[in-house]
Amino acid sequence: MLKFGIIGTNWITDDFIDAAKRNDDIELTAVYSRTEEKGRAFADKHGIPSVYTNLERFASEGAFDAVYIASPNAAHADQAILCMGKGKHVLCEKPLASNAREVSRMIEAARANGVLLMEAMKSTFTPTFRAVRDSLHKIGAVRRYFGSYCQYSSRYDLYKKGELPNAFNPALSNGSLMDLGVYCLYPLVVLFGAPRRIQASAFKLESGADGAGSLLLDYEGMDAVVHYSKIVDSYSSAEIQGENGTIVFDKISRPDSAHIRYRDGSVETLTRPQEDNAMYYEVRAFADLIAEGKLESDVNSYDRSLKVIEIMDEARRQTGLVYPADRG
Repeated sequence: MLKFGIIGTNWITDDFIDAAKRNDDIELTAVYSRTEEKGRAFADKHGIPSVYTNLERFASEGAFDAVYIASPNAAHADQAILCMGKGKHVLCEKPLASNAREVSRMIEAARANGVLLMEAMKSTFTPTFRAVRDSLHKIGAVRRYFGSYCQYSSRYDLYKKGELPNAFNPALSNGSLMDLGVYCLYPLVVLFGAPRRIQASAFKLESGADGAGSLLLDYEGMDAVVHYSKIVDSYSSAEIQGENGTIVFDKISRPDSAHIRYRDGSVETLTRPQEDNAMYYEVRAFADLIAEGKLESDVNSYDRSLKVIEIMDEARRQTGLVYPADRG
Protein backbone atom coordinates (compact mmCIF):
# COMPACT_ATOMS: atom_id res chain seq x y z
CA MET A 1 0.00 0.00 0.00
CA LEU A 2 1.46 3.37 -1.10
CA LYS A 3 0.47 6.07 1.36
CA PHE A 4 0.30 9.70 0.19
CA GLY A 5 0.47 13.04 1.92
CA ILE A 6 -0.87 16.02 -0.02
CA ILE A 7 0.28 19.63 -0.31
CA GLY A 8 -2.32 21.89 -1.92
CA THR A 9 -6.10 22.04 -1.63
CA ASN A 10 -7.24 23.35 -5.01
CA TRP A 11 -9.33 21.78 -7.77
CA ILE A 12 -6.42 19.88 -9.34
CA THR A 13 -5.93 18.13 -6.00
CA ASP A 14 -9.55 16.97 -6.18
CA ASP A 15 -8.73 15.33 -9.52
CA PHE A 16 -5.60 13.72 -8.06
CA ILE A 17 -7.58 12.30 -5.15
CA ASP A 18 -10.19 10.89 -7.51
CA ALA A 19 -7.42 9.27 -9.57
CA ALA A 20 -5.70 7.90 -6.45
CA LYS A 21 -8.93 6.39 -5.12
CA ARG A 22 -9.32 4.41 -8.35
CA ASN A 23 -6.25 2.44 -7.28
CA ASP A 24 -6.71 -0.13 -4.52
CA ASP A 25 -3.06 0.05 -3.47
CA ILE A 26 -3.00 3.81 -2.76
CA GLU A 27 -4.10 5.41 0.51
CA LEU A 28 -4.43 9.11 1.36
CA THR A 29 -3.33 9.80 4.92
CA ALA A 30 -2.46 13.48 5.43
CA VAL A 31 -2.86 16.97 3.99
CA TYR A 32 -0.82 20.12 4.55
CA SER A 33 -2.51 23.52 4.44
CA ARG A 34 -1.45 26.91 5.71
CA THR A 35 -4.65 27.14 7.76
CA GLU A 36 -6.26 24.52 10.00
CA GLU A 37 -9.76 25.54 8.90
CA LYS A 38 -9.11 25.13 5.18
CA GLY A 39 -7.06 21.98 5.66
CA ARG A 40 -9.67 20.34 7.90
CA ALA A 41 -12.49 21.18 5.49
CA PHE A 42 -10.54 19.63 2.63
CA ALA A 43 -9.56 16.56 4.65
CA ASP A 44 -13.13 15.98 5.81
CA LYS A 45 -14.39 16.32 2.25
CA HIS A 46 -12.09 13.51 1.09
CA GLY A 47 -11.90 11.33 4.21
CA ILE A 48 -8.24 12.13 4.95
CA PRO A 49 -7.42 11.58 8.64
CA SER A 50 -4.57 14.01 9.39
CA VAL A 51 -4.11 17.75 8.82
CA TYR A 52 -0.85 19.69 9.24
CA THR A 53 -0.20 23.41 9.19
CA ASN A 54 3.55 23.07 9.89
CA LEU A 55 5.40 21.96 6.77
CA GLU A 56 8.46 20.64 8.61
CA ARG A 57 6.27 18.48 10.83
CA PHE A 58 4.29 17.30 7.80
CA ALA A 59 7.44 16.31 5.90
CA SER A 60 8.75 14.43 8.94
CA GLU A 61 5.55 12.41 9.34
CA GLY A 62 6.10 8.66 9.13
CA ALA A 63 2.52 7.76 8.19
CA PHE A 64 3.06 8.24 4.44
CA ASP A 65 5.72 7.36 1.87
CA ALA A 66 5.05 9.86 -0.92
CA VAL A 67 3.87 13.44 -1.36
CA TYR A 68 1.74 14.98 -4.08
CA ILE A 69 2.53 18.69 -4.46
CA ALA A 70 -0.04 21.02 -6.03
CA SER A 71 0.92 24.31 -4.41
CA PRO A 72 1.73 27.50 -6.41
CA ASN A 73 4.68 27.02 -8.79
CA ALA A 74 7.01 29.23 -6.76
CA ALA A 75 6.71 26.88 -3.76
CA HIS A 76 7.37 23.59 -5.58
CA ALA A 77 11.15 23.44 -5.28
CA ASP A 78 11.52 24.21 -1.58
CA GLN A 79 8.60 21.99 -0.58
CA ALA A 80 9.79 19.07 -2.72
CA ILE A 81 13.38 19.33 -1.50
CA LEU A 82 12.23 19.41 2.14
CA CYS A 83 10.05 16.32 1.65
CA MET A 84 12.71 14.42 -0.28
CA GLY A 85 15.19 15.24 2.46
CA LYS A 86 12.87 13.38 4.83
CA GLY A 87 12.87 10.33 2.54
CA LYS A 88 9.57 11.00 0.77
CA HIS A 89 8.94 10.26 -2.91
CA VAL A 90 7.47 13.29 -4.71
CA LEU A 91 4.92 13.62 -7.48
CA CYS A 92 4.98 17.35 -8.28
CA GLU A 93 2.54 19.24 -10.46
CA LYS A 94 3.69 20.84 -13.66
CA PRO A 95 5.68 22.94 -14.17
CA LEU A 96 8.11 21.17 -11.88
CA ALA A 97 9.52 24.49 -10.63
CA SER A 98 10.00 28.17 -11.50
CA ASN A 99 13.17 27.72 -13.56
CA ALA A 100 15.89 25.26 -14.58
CA ARG A 101 18.06 26.15 -11.58
CA GLU A 102 15.32 25.03 -9.21
CA VAL A 103 14.59 21.88 -11.22
CA SER A 104 18.29 20.96 -11.09
CA ARG A 105 18.25 21.36 -7.30
CA MET A 106 15.21 19.10 -7.06
CA ILE A 107 16.83 16.41 -9.19
CA GLU A 108 20.00 16.58 -7.09
CA ALA A 109 17.91 16.17 -3.92
CA ALA A 110 16.07 13.16 -5.35
CA ARG A 111 19.31 11.44 -6.25
CA ALA A 112 21.01 12.31 -2.97
CA ASN A 113 18.12 10.90 -0.93
CA GLY A 114 17.39 7.87 -3.09
CA VAL A 115 13.76 8.80 -3.78
CA LEU A 116 11.55 9.15 -6.85
CA LEU A 117 10.75 12.60 -8.20
CA MET A 118 8.33 12.86 -11.13
CA GLU A 119 6.64 15.77 -12.86
CA ALA A 120 2.87 15.31 -12.93
CA MET A 121 2.37 15.82 -16.67
CA LYS A 122 -0.67 13.59 -17.22
CA SER A 123 -0.96 13.61 -21.02
CA THR A 124 2.21 11.65 -21.76
CA PHE A 125 0.98 8.55 -19.87
CA THR A 126 -2.44 8.25 -21.48
CA PRO A 127 -3.10 5.28 -23.80
CA THR A 128 -4.04 7.56 -26.70
CA PHE A 129 -0.82 9.56 -26.44
CA ARG A 130 1.17 6.34 -26.35
CA ALA A 131 -0.63 5.27 -29.53
CA VAL A 132 0.34 8.59 -31.14
CA ARG A 133 3.97 8.10 -30.12
CA ASP A 134 4.03 4.54 -31.45
CA SER A 135 2.49 5.60 -34.78
CA LEU A 136 4.86 8.44 -35.71
CA HIS A 137 6.68 6.23 -38.23
CA LYS A 138 3.46 5.83 -40.22
CA ILE A 139 3.33 9.48 -41.35
CA GLY A 140 6.82 9.59 -42.87
CA ALA A 141 9.22 12.46 -42.31
CA VAL A 142 7.71 14.82 -39.74
CA ARG A 143 7.80 18.43 -40.84
CA ARG A 144 5.69 20.26 -38.27
CA TYR A 145 4.29 19.91 -34.77
CA PHE A 146 1.42 22.22 -33.87
CA GLY A 147 0.15 22.56 -30.31
CA SER A 148 -2.41 25.01 -29.02
CA TYR A 149 -3.86 25.45 -25.55
CA CYS A 150 -5.87 28.65 -25.28
CA GLN A 151 -8.53 28.75 -22.58
CA TYR A 152 -10.11 31.89 -21.23
CA SER A 153 -9.61 31.88 -17.48
CA SER A 154 -12.44 32.83 -15.16
CA ARG A 155 -9.71 34.44 -13.04
CA TYR A 156 -9.12 36.91 -15.86
CA ASP A 157 -12.47 38.51 -15.10
CA LEU A 158 -11.29 39.07 -11.53
CA TYR A 159 -8.02 40.48 -12.84
CA LYS A 160 -9.88 42.97 -15.05
CA LYS A 161 -11.82 44.10 -11.98
CA GLY A 162 -8.57 45.09 -10.30
CA GLU A 163 -7.86 41.94 -8.28
CA LEU A 164 -4.68 39.87 -8.54
CA PRO A 165 -5.64 36.18 -8.55
CA ASN A 166 -2.90 33.57 -8.30
CA ALA A 167 -3.24 32.68 -11.98
CA PHE A 168 -1.84 36.09 -12.99
CA ASN A 169 0.58 36.69 -10.14
CA PRO A 170 4.25 36.55 -11.21
CA ALA A 171 5.32 36.36 -7.56
CA LEU A 172 3.97 32.79 -7.66
CA SER A 173 5.73 32.04 -10.98
CA ASN A 174 2.34 31.95 -12.70
CA GLY A 175 1.06 32.97 -16.13
CA SER A 176 -0.08 31.43 -19.37
CA LEU A 177 3.27 29.90 -20.37
CA MET A 178 3.73 28.13 -17.04
CA ASP A 179 0.10 27.11 -16.68
CA LEU A 180 -0.90 26.18 -20.26
CA GLY A 181 2.12 26.47 -22.54
CA VAL A 182 3.86 23.67 -20.67
CA TYR A 183 1.12 21.28 -21.86
CA CYS A 184 2.15 21.98 -25.45
CA LEU A 185 5.87 21.73 -24.79
CA TYR A 186 6.13 18.52 -22.76
CA PRO A 187 4.67 16.21 -25.45
CA LEU A 188 6.87 17.96 -28.01
CA VAL A 189 10.01 17.20 -26.00
CA VAL A 190 8.90 13.61 -25.32
CA LEU A 191 8.42 13.00 -29.05
CA PHE A 192 11.20 15.09 -30.59
CA GLY A 193 13.64 16.21 -27.90
CA ALA A 194 14.98 19.74 -27.49
CA PRO A 195 14.90 22.28 -30.34
CA ARG A 196 17.96 23.92 -31.85
CA ARG A 197 16.52 27.43 -31.53
CA ILE A 198 13.36 29.11 -30.31
CA GLN A 199 11.64 32.41 -31.00
CA ALA A 200 9.17 33.62 -28.41
CA SER A 201 6.56 36.34 -28.19
CA ALA A 202 4.17 37.15 -25.37
CA PHE A 203 1.35 39.49 -24.40
CA LYS A 204 2.28 40.82 -20.97
CA LEU A 205 -0.24 42.04 -18.46
CA GLU A 206 0.38 44.98 -16.15
CA SER A 207 0.85 42.53 -13.27
CA GLY A 208 4.03 41.30 -14.96
CA ALA A 209 2.55 37.91 -15.90
CA ASP A 210 1.85 36.81 -19.45
CA GLY A 211 -1.72 36.52 -20.64
CA ALA A 212 -0.81 34.77 -23.89
CA GLY A 213 2.14 33.84 -26.04
CA SER A 214 3.54 31.93 -28.99
CA LEU A 215 6.69 29.93 -29.68
CA LEU A 216 8.39 28.90 -32.90
CA LEU A 217 10.84 26.07 -32.27
CA ASP A 218 13.38 24.98 -34.87
CA TYR A 219 14.43 21.33 -35.29
CA GLU A 220 16.49 19.70 -37.98
CA GLY A 221 14.04 19.02 -40.80
CA MET A 222 10.97 20.32 -38.97
CA ASP A 223 9.57 23.11 -36.85
CA ALA A 224 7.09 23.33 -34.02
CA VAL A 225 4.48 26.04 -33.49
CA VAL A 226 2.98 26.50 -30.03
CA HIS A 227 0.21 28.89 -28.99
CA TYR A 228 -1.11 29.37 -25.46
CA SER A 229 -3.42 31.85 -23.75
CA LYS A 230 -5.46 32.43 -20.62
CA ILE A 231 -7.29 35.43 -22.10
CA VAL A 232 -8.85 33.96 -25.27
CA ASP A 233 -10.34 30.61 -26.29
CA SER A 234 -9.17 28.46 -29.19
CA TYR A 235 -10.73 25.33 -30.66
CA SER A 236 -7.78 24.24 -32.80
CA SER A 237 -6.72 20.60 -32.80
CA ALA A 238 -3.16 19.57 -32.16
CA GLU A 239 -1.37 18.14 -35.19
CA ILE A 240 1.83 16.35 -36.13
CA GLN A 241 2.29 16.83 -39.86
CA GLY A 242 4.30 14.28 -41.84
CA GLU A 243 4.98 13.83 -45.55
CA ASN A 244 2.71 10.76 -45.72
CA GLY A 245 -0.04 11.90 -43.38
CA THR A 246 -1.04 14.00 -40.40
CA ILE A 247 -1.81 12.90 -36.85
CA VAL A 248 -4.65 14.93 -35.35
CA PHE A 249 -5.63 14.75 -31.71
CA ASP A 250 -8.36 16.58 -29.89
CA LYS A 251 -6.70 18.15 -26.84
CA ILE A 252 -3.01 18.71 -26.22
CA SER A 253 -3.51 18.70 -22.44
CA ARG A 254 -5.16 15.27 -22.39
CA PRO A 255 -5.57 13.58 -25.78
CA ASP A 256 -8.76 11.53 -25.59
CA SER A 257 -9.04 10.85 -29.31
CA ALA A 258 -6.58 10.86 -32.20
CA HIS A 259 -6.40 9.72 -35.79
CA ILE A 260 -4.13 9.74 -38.82
CA ARG A 261 -5.32 11.36 -42.05
CA TYR A 262 -3.22 9.86 -44.84
CA ARG A 263 -2.53 11.62 -48.12
CA ASP A 264 -4.63 9.08 -50.03
CA GLY A 265 -7.70 10.13 -48.02
CA SER A 266 -7.83 7.14 -45.71
CA VAL A 267 -8.15 7.59 -41.96
CA GLU A 268 -6.75 5.41 -39.17
CA THR A 269 -8.01 5.85 -35.62
CA LEU A 270 -5.46 5.95 -32.83
CA THR A 271 -7.98 6.46 -30.05
CA ARG A 272 -7.62 4.01 -27.19
CA PRO A 273 -10.05 3.29 -24.34
CA GLN A 274 -9.03 5.25 -21.27
CA GLU A 275 -10.24 6.51 -17.93
CA ASP A 276 -12.26 9.73 -17.91
CA ASN A 277 -9.81 11.12 -15.33
CA ALA A 278 -6.53 11.26 -17.26
CA MET A 279 -4.55 11.71 -14.02
CA TYR A 280 -5.17 8.03 -13.30
CA TYR A 281 -2.31 7.02 -15.60
CA GLU A 282 0.36 9.28 -14.09
CA VAL A 283 -0.64 8.19 -10.57
CA ARG A 284 -0.57 4.53 -11.61
CA ALA A 285 2.85 4.97 -13.26
CA PHE A 286 4.24 6.72 -10.17
CA ALA A 287 3.02 3.97 -7.84
CA ASP A 288 4.37 1.25 -10.13
CA LEU A 289 7.81 2.87 -10.24
CA ILE A 290 7.99 2.87 -6.45
CA ALA A 291 6.79 -0.73 -6.25
CA GLU A 292 9.50 -1.73 -8.75
CA GLY A 293 12.20 0.18 -6.85
CA LYS A 294 12.83 2.59 -9.74
CA LEU A 295 13.89 6.16 -8.97
CA GLU A 296 13.16 7.85 -12.30
CA SER A 297 10.41 7.68 -14.90
CA ASP A 298 11.49 6.85 -18.45
CA VAL A 299 8.53 8.92 -19.74
CA ASN A 300 8.52 12.05 -17.58
CA SER A 301 12.24 11.76 -17.04
CA TYR A 302 14.60 14.23 -15.39
CA ASP A 303 16.16 15.05 -18.75
CA ARG A 304 12.78 15.87 -20.30
CA SER A 305 11.67 17.98 -17.36
CA LEU A 306 14.92 19.93 -17.60
CA LYS A 307 14.60 20.41 -21.36
CA VAL A 308 11.04 21.72 -21.00
CA ILE A 309 11.90 24.21 -18.24
CA GLU A 310 14.96 25.36 -20.20
CA ILE A 311 12.71 26.14 -23.17
CA MET A 312 10.41 28.13 -20.91
CA ASP A 313 13.36 29.93 -19.31
CA GLU A 314 14.56 31.01 -22.76
CA ALA A 315 11.05 32.05 -23.79
CA ARG A 316 10.76 34.17 -20.67
CA ARG A 317 14.21 35.66 -21.28
CA GLN A 318 13.20 36.71 -24.78
CA THR A 319 9.88 38.18 -23.68
CA GLY A 320 11.06 39.84 -20.47
CA LEU A 321 9.04 37.69 -18.07
CA VAL A 322 10.87 37.67 -14.74
CA TYR A 323 9.80 35.98 -11.52
CA PRO A 324 11.15 36.70 -8.00
CA ALA A 325 12.38 33.09 -7.98
CA ASP A 326 14.78 33.96 -10.82
CA ARG A 327 16.69 36.28 -8.51
CA GLY A 328 17.22 33.68 -5.79
